[in-house]
Amino acid sequence: MFSSFVSLAQTIKTYSTDSLRIENNKQIQYNAKQLIIPGVLIGYGIIGIGSDQLEAFNFEIREEVKENIDRKFSIDDFSQYTPAAATYALQAFGIKGKNNIRDKTIILASSYLIMGLTVNSLKKITKVERPDGSGFNSFPSGHTATAFMGAELLYQEYKDTSIWYGISGYIVATGTGAFRMYNNRHWLTDVVAGAGIGILSTKAAYWLYPTINKLFASKENTNKKSTFIPYYDGKQLGFGFVSVF
Repeated sequence: MFSSFVSLAQTIKTYSTDSLRIENNKQIQYNAKQLIIPGVLIGYGIIGIGSDQLEAFNFEIREEVKENIDRKFSIDDFSQYTPAAATYALQAFGIKGKNNIRDKTIILASSYLIMGLTVNSLKKITKVERPDGSGFNSFPSGHTATAFMGAELLYQEYKDTSIWYGISGYIVATGTGAFRMYNNRHWLTDVVAGAGIGILSTKAAYWLYPTINKLFASKENTNKKSTFIPYYDGKQLGFGFVSVF
């Protein structure tokens, strides 16, 4: 992990200071209305834990899925990362998003940190059994949260270029959640809550970015910026260091 951040730092050094500025302060401003959709999704999942009606609905869907399963597909293990990876692929092909690589990476890492801490904390607190009986860490779906986190990032970065980039990201994220149920790894409530957490994590990262950037920016040299990028891989929490000249 550290070596990847070193490589990233070397890449970022090739950019001039002007190219690393946030043009016209294009960051998302906090708006309570943005909490509605992720709030409803997360709320549905949480209510579903203690609701007999929603729990029965979970079992109905599981039974429907089981009847039509011929074999399992592990595509969701990879598709969860596709939306986030697409933001870098588009930039590599010369399609500019809202932010440059440095800013985008800080936002993505912050989103992943928020999402990872939230998902794993809820798994330990709720201890919901998985549909296949393999463990008591079903709620919420981490794969789905990761996918929707990336989809929201893709949407925010490229919605002004073309709305279809964001829509494509959300289609992939939705497919990831569907495959988690198809593979009998999660209940519907797990997937819905995971989607809400993923979306909210990215929104929060955008809201917090100006503060994070100011907090870790070097004050000794106006032409140099040093940034600590948080990361969380599901097991370890840490920070990477990026220095921009």
